[in-house]
Amino acid sequence: MAGNAASRGRSVTSRALAILGAFDERHRRLSLTDLAARAGLPAATAHRLVADLVAWGALSRTESGTYVVGRRLWDIGLLAPVHTGLGRIASPYLHDLYGATGATVHLAVRDGRRALYVDRLSGHASVPVVSAIGSRLPLHATGVGKVLLAYAPTGVQGQVLDDLPRMTPYTVIQPGRLLRQLEKVREDDFATTVEEMTLGACSVAVPIRAGGDVVAALGVVLPRLKRDRGRLVGALHVAARGIGRSIPGPVEG
Repeated sequence: MAGNAASRGRSVTSRALAILGAFDERHRRLSLTDLAARAGLPAATAHRLVADLVAWGALSRTESGTYVVGRRLWDIGLLAPVHTGLGRIASPYLHDLYGATGATVHLAVRDGRRALYVDRLSGHASVPVVSAIGSRLPLHATGVGKVLLAYAPTGVQGQVLDDLPRMTPYTVIQPGRLLRQLEKVREDDFATTVEEMTLGACSVAVPIRAGGDVVAALGVVLPRLKRDRGRLVGALHVAARGIGRSIPGPVEG
């Protein structure tokens, strides 16, 4: 009853946004009951709003009766400057890097305490990769994330250090150790991870700079790094410099 009472004071827009906000990386398919619960709405209200969202294309109903994010939201999301600006500029460099390494290539920007994956090209090697375009992964457990975290404001770094979830047995969850790694990232101008986000996957990443600021990170994912790390870092820096020189001004996002 309390949740129903609270929902009465919310606008229709805020209720609709609450339904869309019920989806995340771990909740990609939701029943109507789950949508109502996660959005904090009465079932009848959720039913009406979900019907409107399906009609507009923001949600889609699957054959099993669950709901998923609709294609129209994806189409609109692609209009965001982080896609149309940085993504368009970086695309040829990502394809060159992919052709040179055969690895899975990632382009990411920082979105709060997460790494937002703007673009991705899948490599030839069979490597378990959990990222997808538009996904957000922890900064402390990914190569691109560590680069972005190393150059993030101290306030953001403090928030991340206060909450370091273990993604695999190899995830760095000790604040002091992570701080030392971030210092080394700034010294070496690249970051690496070894099975910290996903078992069987290693990564190396470098910063992309524009106007002297780190605006994004570029990385590759492979089964192992020891033998090829130097070559990969060199190829990444070449691509990152090309992207940075091509950015006309501050990257929005």
